[in-house]
Amino acid sequence: MERRKFITNSSKAGLAISFLGMYACKETSSEKKELKQNTPVFEPFFKLSLAQWSLHKMIREEKLNPMDFAKKAKELGFEGLEYVNQLYNKEIEKRGNNNKAIISLAEDLKKISDKEGMLNQIMMVDLQGEENLLSTADENLRKQAVENHKIWIDATAILECHSIRINLFGSNDEKIWKEKSVASLNELSEYASEKNVNVIVENHGALSSNGALMVEVMKTVNRDNCGTLPDFGNFCVRREDDKLWDAPCIDQYDIYKGVEELMPFAKGISAKTFNFDENGDETTIDFYRMMKIIKDAGFKGFVGVEYEGDTLSEEKGIIASKALLLKVAKKLSDTSVYTEA
Repeated sequence: MERRKFITNSSKAGLAISFLGMYACKETSSEKKELKQNTPVFEPFFKLSLAQWSLHKMIREEKLNPMDFAKKAKELGFEGLEYVNQLYNKEIEKRGNNNKAIISLAEDLKKISDKEGMLNQIMMVDLQGEENLLSTADENLRKQAVENHKIWIDATAILECHSIRINLFGSNDEKIWKEKSVASLNELSEYASEKNVNVIVENHGALSSNGALMVEVMKTVNRDNCGTLPDFGNFCVRREDDKLWDAPCIDQYDIYKGVEELMPFAKGISAKTFNFDENGDETTIDFYRMMKIIKDAGFKGFVGVEYEGDTLSEEKGIIASKALLLKVAKKLSDTSVYTEA
């Protein structure tokens, strides 16, 4: 073959090979792009918040400053915060132990949560003794309990939490309990509406753990800013010696029925956990069944992790609870969400 023809033919072949190579590269790039577009990325139907009670042992043992709650929750991979007022009692005492101290605390917590980029969700209020009797037959005590909660509604508004969680404790007579609960919720909800705050009730022992009775109260109050905080684990209606806590339960309400009854009024969820088996499942609560109730109710807000177990450290229990919720949500997921190009 003549040298000129050889060079010409070789050049053509080189161009062809180069073109094919470019085409192949382009096709591979396109295939990668298409693969990326069709790679399923799981997203749960809810967001995760951390209930501060999950850390109450560390706080009370002074291993964690409650002012660092936002930072700790962020480190553990949460978006939302659920405060517990009683875990700040020492801080409030340091600031003067009065209403100004509570407001000052709320202002500082808001600054900290903003700095950490965290979203404040709920202020859980547990007052002591007679301060807390919103459902008592004693009208003077009930009225005082309502007044005692108003400063915490103010604090909740400063934090920009959507809700304050209160307790309905007092009478063990169903008729009286319902009547007084409705009265207190009406008064508190009216005050809270001016602050853009919801008043929500957790099933938290005694008659508040009777799902059907709670539904009657919610329907009677019938206010947009009054609702429930279904808790997976607090459905003991009566304990020995009529104690509120720290005694064996002798009248347990069905936990699945209770949560299902409370869901139409729910403005948050408290996913209570105690212990886990070798598969990472909760040993006392069927989380798949429970979260299906939540999903079927159309709930898409924040689910709060509240670990109360003894076998794991608080941090490990929180991580295990979070992992369980995500595992269950993935099983419940009907469709996959795809990444955009």
